[in-house]
Amino acid sequence: MLQQTRVDTVIGYYHRFLQRFPSIAALAEAKEEEVLSLWQGLGYYSRARNLHRAARLITDRYGGQFPHTYEEVRSLPGIGDYTAGAILSIAFDQPYAAVDGNVLRVITRLTGLEKDITRPETKKELSQMVRPMIPLAHSGDFSQGLMELGALVCLPLEPLCDQCPVQSLCTAYATGRQNELPVRKKRDKPLKTIFYRVAVIQDQDCLLLEHRRKETLLGQMWGFPLVEEGSARSLESLFWEKYGLKIKLGKNLGRVTHIFTHQVWQMDISSYLLLPGTAFASTLHWIPEEEQKNLAIPTAFRKVLQVIKPG
Repeated sequence: MLQQTRVDTVIGYYHRFLQRFPSIAALAEAKEEEVLSLWQGLGYYSRARNLHRAARLITDRYGGQFPHTYEEVRSLPGIGDYTAGAILSIAFDQPYAAVDGNVLRVITRLTGLEKDITRPETKKELSQMVRPMIPLAHSGDFSQGLMELGALVCLPLEPLCDQCPVQSLCTAYATGRQNELPVRKKRDKPLKTIFYRVAVIQDQDCLLLEHRRKETLLGQMWGFPLVEEGSARSLESLFWEKYGLKIKLGKNLGRVTHIFTHQVWQMDISSYLLLPGTAFASTLHWIPEEEQKNLAIPTAFRKVLQVIKPG
């Protein structure tokens, strides 16, 4: 959960997740949709899917016991070098480095490395620099201490050098380059914006929602029917082609924007009237209001819900 998400945001989700899934076996036995439902709001849903897949793999391959060699841990879905290093050093006290963004910043400033920190080869080089520093005992304490140093003292902007226990070893401090390092190449291109029309179709207390296909962005989660705008064709014909919906435009309800790491969705929301005799796609379902809160609806579509049902 802490990958890409702040600690203060994660805490509540973490406790709710463990309350529902107190063991690897409990998580392995759960349906993916339930896992996604508990994850909604955290974003980066591939993390939840990988966690679920890893629990099943550990149950099937290792009898429910978490593996404790680097190769085995690294082979689990969703676990990269940083997570493997964190698990092995903190949980098993093995001498591996847990190199996150905070650690990369600390090591860059200590060594004065002037290479682009966003490049994979630079991250690999910095990880190799950390390895000789790791003590054979209490490596978990070392890993957590290094991460805390970056999080609390060696800050991205205006680092607290006067409070730093390794100030005398720091190349950046000695040369006055604390705010210049690490080097980060600026994003060359702005995020692509995609313009969508969202259809809000209601029948008394039910909403017509889409269970999104697995291969799509936000796959296996629930959302509103939507089509990409910009075509010369009418919106009604686009909804018919994609979903088999025969609909008539009602009124415009508003607009929401959602930013992903790689693109931006701008969604214009309109109510539509479903015409008689419509046999729509199997991905669409009528969902009563009392069931909607239990569905895995990602933040992008929760924003739409807030427009049509404020508060």
